[in-house]
Amino acid sequence: MRRVRIVGIGMGVEHLTAEAETAIRGVDYVIAAQKSDEDPLLEARRALCRDLGVPLVAVPDPPRDRDAPVDYPGAVRDWHDARAAAYERVLLERDGDAAFLVWGDPAFYDSTIRIVEQVAERGRVPFSYDVVPGVSAPQLLAARHRLVLHEVGRPVLFTTGRRLLEDVAAGHDNLVVLLDGRLVCALLDPDTWDVWWGANLGAPGERLVAGRLGAVLPEISAARAAAAAEAGWVMDVYLLRRA
Repeated sequence: MRRVRIVGIGMGVEHLTAEAETAIRGVDYVIAAQKSDEDPLLEARRALCRDLGVPLVAVPDPPRDRDAPVDYPGAVRDWHDARAAAYERVLLERDGDAAFLVWGDPAFYDSTIRIVEQVAERGRVPFSYDVVPGVSAPQLLAARHRLVLHEVGRPVLFTTGRRLLEDVAAGHDNLVVLLDGRLVCALLDPDTWDVWWGANLGAPGERLVAGRLGAVLPEISAARAAAAAEAGWVMDVYLLRRA
């Protein structure tokens, strides 16, 4: 039976584990979403595939409503369905084993595993699939700032900007926040939180900021804009801890 491999690639070649490199070299092609005509993250995947001698098949990414739809889970579900159908068409058209390359690690706020499961459940393309872990953004954040994500005997909550205010209201005071392009943390009391922030971690345009939230928010906004302008994309993550 043919195999599909979901491979975490960290932020690229320097973070590629030996297991991940072996997995990519062992497939016949890589499938990757193309989100625009000039998609810098697709080009980064394409360069990695060239280095490893594996062809890449670009698939136009279905449109998605990102402007706070009334039914957010429904909008995501529709997007996943459209992605699954698009990837299924590639697998029907091409023989051999395939891989999906996931930034960071597939376990953290990524939809690839769910979408591959959907393709398998549709039953038109028989295949087995597995997951190869990668270096995640929270790991890189902790390493760059030389910190432990949780205090002694205390938990850490992984959440998103969309959920941040709700989670703080529920009493969480040590949070790793992903997918917060609008910097919702700016709505919190600026004098009672410390933040350790990073963008494009592990990439040439990496940016780091740390300090009391109110003091460093302008620096974070400026660094985020600079990272996006330099790379053409920005992925950021931060640890937020009540002071």
